[in-house]
Parts: sequence; C-alpha cells; structure tokens
Amino acid sequence: MLYKPSITRLDGATGPVFRRDHLKADGRCLALYSYAPHDGPVLGELLRPETAPGELRQDPLRGTWAIYAPHRQSRTFLPSAADDPLAPGRPGAPDTEIPFEDFELAVFENRFPSLAPVTGSDRLSDWASGPAHGQCEVVVFSKESTGSLATLSQARRVLLIEALIDRYRCLHEAGFAYVMAFENRGEQVGVTLPHPHGQIYAFPSVPAPQASAARAFDNGFDLIAEHASWDGKFDVTADGDLSVFCPPFARFPYETWIMPRQRCAGPWDMDAGSIHSLARLLAEVPRRLDALFGEPMPYMMSFQAAPAGAGPAFQFTVQFCPVLRSAGRLKFLASVEQFTGVFTVDVVPEAAAERLRSL
Repeated sequence: MLYKPSITRLDGATGPVFRRDHLKADGRCLALYSYAPHDGPVLGELLRPETAPGELRQDPLRGTWAIYAPHRQSRTFLPSAADDPLAPGRPGAPDTEIPFEDFELAVFENRFPSLAPVTGSDRLSDWASGPAHGQCEVVVFSKESTGSLATLSQARRVLLIEALIDRYRCLHEAGFAYVMAFENRGEQVGVTLPHPHGQIYAFPSVPAPQASAARAFDNGFDLIAEHASWDGKFDVTADGDLSVFCPPFARFPYETWIMPRQRCAGPWDMDAGSIHSLARLLAEVPRRLDALFGEPMPYMMSFQAAPAGAGPAFQFTVQFCPVLRSAGRLKFLASVEQFTGVFTVDVVPEAAAERLRSL
C-alpha cells in the first residue's frame, strides 16, 4: 500500500504542503494535497469494477512491448458535466472518484489502469510475457470541471509540482524503476474525461526511450551545453533559470521543451525559485500554443525525469508535443512513422521557435 490513512505535513521547497490519505472502499488509495490540512467528511464514492489483470506481450521482431488491458474498453467516455467522475462529491448527487465536497488537488489510483499491482491470483494467457505490473494514478488539477494548466492559479500549479515531487518519492520508494507524470489534452489525442487532469504511470523497468536517454547522458551528452551552442536560434522564452525552446531534433511541429539551465535530475532537485518558474512556464507554453492558431492546442506533455539509479548527468525536461501542424490540420502518425519510427515533420524547429517567440 502506497498510502496510510492520515494527514501528513510535507515540507516542500516552496513551503509546507499537507497530504490527506484516504483508503477508498474498493482498496484504492486517494491523496488530497492542499496548503492547509483537509478535514472534510467522506461522502459516497465510485468503486472499481471487477476486472481481469492486464498482461505484457513482446513483439519478437521489433523487440517492443505492448500492454493488453481489455477492461479499459469500458472506461468512462466523455461524460456530461452532471456525470463528471472527477468532480467533488455532493450529497444527493451521483458518486464520484473524489468523495469530498471540496479539495484543491487530488491523486488517486486509476479505476481502469493499464498497469496494476501484481497479485497471486493473476491469470495470464499463454501468449503473455508477464503481468502488466505497475501503478497508474490520476492527478486532478482542480475541483472545477473546465480549465487548463494556463487557467490555474500560480499557487495551484506550484501545489501540483509539490504533489508530483511527493508522488515521485513515494513511487520510487515503492520500488518502481521509472515514473512518468504526463497530461493528454484534447479529444484529438484520446482524452475521454474533459475535467482538467493529468496522470502518472509507474513502471517496474525503464522503458526503452528513457533508458536510451539515460545512456546518452552517461556517455557524455550534455543537453545544457548543447542548448547553449544553439545561440538562441531555437529559444522561445525563459523564466529565472529555466529555458523554453523547440529542440532542433523535434519530432512534432511546434514541439516545445522546458529545461533548467543547471544540472537537474527531476523536479525534486529544484529550489523554490525554480519551482515557481516551472509553474509559470507550465502556463506560458500552453498559452503560446493556443495562440498559434487561435484555438486550444491538443498536445501530449510529459515530465521526463531521471529513472531510479540514473547517473548524475541526467537532465530533466518537460516536453510538450502538440498535434496541430496548422489551423484545423492534425499531425497524424501515419505509415512512415508507425512502421519505421522515423518522423516526418512539416515545420522546421527553428521556424517554430521563431513563431512561438513572437507571440
């Protein structure tokens, strides 16, 4: 169990934060993060349906892995505001995932997880390479059913970062090798719940792209020095000691990264000033992406932090991968990308940076 029912004071880099741990009736854990201790009464809550465990299978030709979790077919799909499962609980209203009338930020175990703790009763098919072991969590940014990272207050974004730092610590201490916090935004990238939220996946082993990045850093690649050598051609903006840029090797049009200009393995290495800068940039980047075509930009965003046991050279980044290449036109991952892994990009990164910089 990753939580114990309690209220814990966390002395974050930016000041005290409180975590209230709640064990849901179906055995899942939920944590409320706030600037003051949360003591509201518990209301009714959604329960997890009975599901078969997921499994991993490996492609022997590509050496890649896939997670098979058929129970996710029945997950909630674009509910009405009245049926929002991420809304705060209300007496007399349908039960939700968060059985409290008020909260600032909530994290709970996913009701329809791709990865789940292994149990002795797991029954796998004859084609499985092993169980889909891990942890999937949902991070609810706000009790409000609409909004985005750009519309949250600065204090709420700081609280989000402090909560993610705590989740990294808890999940690494639980033995997971790689933890990725991320946000999918927009129906175009498969979002099924419009309520502003992100997710966390914790893996028992390091996925291939992150393992490759760790090896590159260990072998001497210095992203900070590399960025400095670009002479500002790819820069978009900056805040304090953090830079925003479109990498010259971007795979998506308008792909944008945030990076500390000092060595940093993950958000847990940041001081208060850097956390506040990161919080501001988590709003600034979506604002600029939205301004590109005058509409909300659908994107995939992830915190690329160091795996457990990574060397001291690993460099943390936050990566935004937008999926519009121009107004109303999606960037599809079609045959070339799917079958070769080689991306075709319609907007060169230096032009993307210049346009984002000008907004």
